[in-house]
Amino acid sequence: MPDNISFSYEEVDFRMANTNNLSQWIKSVIEIEGYRLKQITYIFCSDDYLLGVNKEYLDHDFFTDIITFDQSDDRKLIEADIFISVNRVRENAATNNEQFDHELRRVMIHGVLHLMGYNDKTSEQERQMRKKEDTCLSLHDQ
Repeated sequence: MPDNISFSYEEVDFRMANTNNLSQWIKSVIEIEGYRLKQITYIFCSDDYLLGVNKEYLDHDFFTDIITFDQSDDRKLIEADIFISVNRVRENAATNNEQFDHELRRVMIHGVLHLMGYNDKTSEQERQMRKKEDTCLSLHDQ
């Protein structure tokens, strides 16, 4: 049976390492939160590629580190395409004096948390999102 978390790449010289470990971590977070996983496709890409996606599908003309497209019709089922700009993650890691791998995991789980109803539009939601990200990251580091 094929893995229900996959990784692809667009316009970027980057390949994800330890995909089995990451997949197991993501699946465990989804399970702990009471959701079921159907499929997640992570698409790692360049700033320019994600800017194009942002313009075409969201009518936004700015760089971002992540765009999550929820493909599920069932609220408790996770099915999505998650686009991540490797350039943005590297820049954010440097700005926040964080290791690239740690920041990448944070962004990856951030997209999953959005799929589970966590938001970050207000400062309070952003604080709660960051706290949940930290909790999830601690599960990976165990």
